[in-house]
Amino acid sequence: MENERKALLAKYKRRQRILMLLPIASLLILFGVFCSVIISKEYRLDMYLKIIFNEGVVLAVVATGATFIYTLGSFDISLGASTLFSATMGVMAYNATKSLPLMLLVIMGVAIGCSLASSVLASIFGLPVFVTTVAMMSVLSAISAKIITSNGGALGGISIPSSVVQPFDAVEIKFLILAVFVAVCIFVFNFTKIGRREKFLGGNPICAKLTGIGINKYAIIAFVMAGIGVGIGAFLTLVYTPSVTASTASSIGMNVIVAIVFGGMPISGGPRSKIYAAVTGGFSYIILNNILKLLIDSNAGYGISQIVSALFFLAVVYLTGMNYRTKLLPR
Repeated sequence: MENERKALLAKYKRRQRILMLLPIASLLILFGVFCSVIISKEYRLDMYLKIIFNEGVVLAVVATGATFIYTLGSFDISLGASTLFSATMGVMAYNATKSLPLMLLVIMGVAIGCSLASSVLASIFGLPVFVTTVAMMSVLSAISAKIITSNGGALGGISIPSSVVQPFDAVEIKFLILAVFVAVCIFVFNFTKIGRREKFLGGNPICAKLTGIGINKYAIIAFVMAGIGVGIGAFLTLVYTPSVTASTASSIGMNVIVAIVFGGMPISGGPRSKIYAAVTGGFSYIILNNILKLLIDSNAGYGISQIVSALFFLAVVYLTGMNYRTKLLPR
């Protein structure tokens, strides 16, 4: 009996190690396939690598901050609208003052404020956070569109001079920003009581509440971290393209969910949540999306890749869900 128990435990540990390495292996495989496709089509590899890096770093930053929300078992689909609104207000602030530091301050303040608004509204009215984020998405998108169309003239967009953000456009600078933010999030998530208690709340909110952990307090902290990620993502968006239109960052909200799942984190949150899932999953999704566009949309027309990507997402959710199923009663 003892040997059987040890064998089962060893098998479980091997399975967990494989599942931990699977997202990283998938990222490397997708990257290899992407490079092969670019080379076979005789496109410029350096240009496409820069595209996926710029798209991936924004998604990875926003998803990393959002991991704190998803750990609690909550959802926030207003992240794209918050990114758009933060970038819009940052552009407006720069055009009014010609001050880069003030633009950065406005972007971060607006991003954190928008994120906190969802959490505070949910606490005041006793609503699920998901409901308030849906409302925030609609409101922020409408306000941003109004500001952009009112100030963008015939072009329908607002912009800042590219020379303003040019110093931040280097790959090394963007990678450093991502690395620092991820490192801070890993420290908070894994080495402080904030991360431990958020995992506890996501895994079993009733037990966590009975032990005296206040869900509102840690929900606010989670949304602040998400707001910081949105603010950094909005700034990096302007660095990549120093202009804002009504469609800027429109898909980030849903892409964050896909990225987290691709990274091996369950969408139900809890103790199996991982910060690195946002980074590996974010870049994996961007690479996969570009591969599908190159292989499918270039031949079959635009939109087919979204269908294939959605089917792939469902398959990943199903497979990861199988790993987390147990004989225990649900929380």
